Amino acid sequence: MNLSAMLNSIQQSHHSNTIMDLVSLNDKTKERGLALTPDDAKSLVASRNKVLRDHARIELSNGVLKELIEVFSTSPYINQEHYVDTLNELQEIFYYLRNETEDKVADAKLIQLMNDYYNRSCAGSIELLRSKMEEFTENFRRDITLPDSIFKGDE
Repeated sequence: MNLSAMLNSIQQSHHSNTIMDLVSLNDKTKERGLALTPDDAKSLVASRNKVLRDHARIELSNGVLKELIEVFSTSPYINQEHYVDTLNELQEIFYYLRNETEDKVADAKLIQLMNDYYNRSCAGSIELLRSKMEEFTENFRRDITLPDSIFKGDE
């Protein structure tokens, strides 16, 4: 078997495992009326790959997507009809945050922050969540540069 065929085989196996991992989360989410089909999981993985490319990021596991599903599936604002679309939007927002915070905030903290805003002040609005997260990143960047600017010129 040549190297290209071997790498393709490994990638296909990983892809299948990722899809099965996501579908297996239905055990946790079905009690809330939420479930992913294998096609839904494939769609989420394809969307994740696109988001990663768009944000010039590399992600070796599906941990972030799994955590988004586990955390947001408890939201009273998520329903089966818009489940996959909402998860796709949440992935986009998450990776935007990762870039804008320069990876200085842990994944779990970002997801919890997103969830808190989504369920409280955003009342389930993805558009409002996106706006709040943009505001958060502006404040984050300002606060990161603040100590440097306070002491500039004091040397």
